[in-house]
Amino acid sequence: MIQAAYIHIPFCTHICHYCDFNKVFLHQQPVDAYIDALIVEMKRTFERVPTSQLQTVFIGGGTPTSLTARQLDRLLGAIHRIVPIASDVEFTIEANPDGVSDEQLHVFKHWGVNRLSFGVQTFTDELLQRIGRTHTKETAIETIERAHKLGFYNINIDLMYALPTQTLDQLKETLQVTFSLPVQHVSAYSLIIEPKTVFYNLMKKRALPLPSQEEEAHMYEMVMEQMEKNGYIQYELSNYAQKGWGSRHNMTYWNNEHYYGFGAGAHSYVNGVRYANVGPIKKYIQLIEQGQFPYVDTHIVSKEEQMEEHMFLGLRKTEGVNKQQFFERYGRTVHDVFHNSILSQKRHGLLDETDEAIFLTHRGKLLGNEVFQSFLGVSS
Repeated sequence: MIQAAYIHIPFCTHICHYCDFNKVFLHQQPVDAYIDALIVEMKRTFERVPTSQLQTVFIGGGTPTSLTARQLDRLLGAIHRIVPIASDVEFTIEANPDGVSDEQLHVFKHWGVNRLSFGVQTFTDELLQRIGRTHTKETAIETIERAHKLGFYNINIDLMYALPTQTLDQLKETLQVTFSLPVQHVSAYSLIIEPKTVFYNLMKKRALPLPSQEEEAHMYEMVMEQMEKNGYIQYELSNYAQKGWGSRHNMTYWNNEHYYGFGAGAHSYVNGVRYANVGPIKKYIQLIEQGQFPYVDTHIVSKEEQMEEHMFLGLRKTEGVNKQQFFERYGRTVHDVFHNSILSQKRHGLLDETDEAIFLTHRGKLLGNEVFQSFLGVSS
């Protein structure tokens, strides 16, 4: 039974230099028509593929808090009417540190949102300007503390490292500020330069002073070390939480379980089929108004692909891939399918295993993409 839903809000009041998510500048966009279309897509989907209860709901973007309090109230109210939600649901909304009002926070509280995710990225003002963020260190701190005072006790912040000109000292200072705040969860990712972004164009012109691969590895090691020292458990390559505060929604992806995805550019994994929604907002609205589902791509996932995905997603978790669960799901042992890949990665010191699980070593965490690659196209 499907237990998770992702809802995409593609609007932003400002476009950051590194972002390649499906998003548009908010000004003069058909926001209300988009919310109408979202509501219809959810209604039709739950009629076609019902579920008993959702354990997690995640509203991301873009910038969900670019919607007004009234628009958010309408969307959240519709979600409660249409979606069967568990009483202990983990209900997350992404928010910009300088774009969330008390009125919006009260709307969230009213509709049962109990987890906020703030896109902080860094607490160094100079770096925030460089990456195209509009908030400051001071604003981010004030917003997080204000949300906590209003009763949000499950707060995530997103951090980035290996930013242009960033130093180890700047990263260490960002981590120290993080540990001083009422934050239960941290997602910390290294900067990846994606095509069609401001940073990609600067890199092509050799005008983007990025840290070296060695410096990036040092930064990742510092993040892991400082998180552990300050009581945050690394439960996935880029995610850290105080005990009991791991993201249940994100575990859906890493456990290769099914989930609904709603909105322009959203992806779903439903009953063994992966769906991709059309990205352009007007096209998305048009397809919904024509009585269609907004899919631009549909892919039936073969058993071989499911097993490969199970490995490269499951190995992102520090606990790794559980051998018994793999066997129960696919009717084959993990060594039946991937014996050569596992042995090869163990020889290189990147994987280790116990009777229960296969997982990345410390060195494997630094070279995760190489390990994941070794499981693609080799299942038999």
